[in-house]
Amino acid sequence: MFDLNSYLVSKNNHINNSLNEILRDRLSSSRIVSAMEYSLMAGGKRIRPVLCIAAAEAVGGKADKVLPAACAIEMIHTYSLIHDDLPAIDNDGLRRGKPTCHVAFDEATAILAGDALLTLAFQILSSIELKNEHYASKWLSVICAISRAAGYQGMIEGQMRDIASEGLMLTLNELEEMHSLKTGAIIEASIYCGAIIENGNIEQIKQLGVYAKNIGLAFQVTDDILNVEGDPKIMGKAVGTDKNRKKSTYPSIMGIDKSREFAEKLADNALQALDGFDNRSDPLRAIAGYIIERKK
Repeated sequence: MFDLNSYLVSKNNHINNSLNEILRDRLSSSRIVSAMEYSLMAGGKRIRPVLCIAAAEAVGGKADKVLPAACAIEMIHTYSLIHDDLPAIDNDGLRRGKPTCHVAFDEATAILAGDALLTLAFQILSSIELKNEHYASKWLSVICAISRAAGYQGMIEGQMRDIASEGLMLTLNELEEMHSLKTGAIIEASIYCGAIIENGNIEQIKQLGVYAKNIGLAFQVTDDILNVEGDPKIMGKAVGTDKNRKKSTYPSIMGIDKSREFAEKLADNALQALDGFDNRSDPLRAIAGYIIERKK
């Protein structure tokens, strides 16, 4: 039987070792580097880079080939958290059980640390040794996919809509569209990049896209639920903040029980998309369940 916990521990160690090597090899000691490292190595689930690796393995590839993309995605995710926590946006003081970057350092340093992680991510992606034209084309496709997912057509637009919708009651369609941009876009890009780098075929990439879209939304639905009934000690951050900011969430529109049912339906949809894959996609299957059952 597949052991997800062991898999996550192994992949997290692999990812963390690679992130440490990147920081050590490319960066000198300074205040901005300390702030970057503080947030990047603060822990966290590493779900996005793990999904990148798991998608590569599902199409017959190996983790080592996609590690640069996986690490870049985690840097982009960390930058987004640093900026989300700023006083101008969510004004959060705790992240992963530690003071947020702007609290531990200062607001200006946190802004620059986020900017630096974002640009470092694309430095990593663009410095891959290009062995031939086909290989170069794949990595350009990766850079394009991650850029779109992280930019104004993806995560940034989702964040903007989130800010603009405070105090408003969104429809379920509006809420789903916002979260498909804010949370789902990077998750979808993570899986796409793992598959394309390791030569997934058109049908595999299509089905992995269906999987990604469903778990991306399931991830956000579960986040909304945890913001209502999660344990701050386990989550490492405050709960009840969505209600305080008058945000539209799945529990506020559907209720807790219906939200939980919706998350389970999304996870089932994701699993169905993997029907044509063999046991190499077992990590993706297990992660679909983990996403809706997690406590943080």
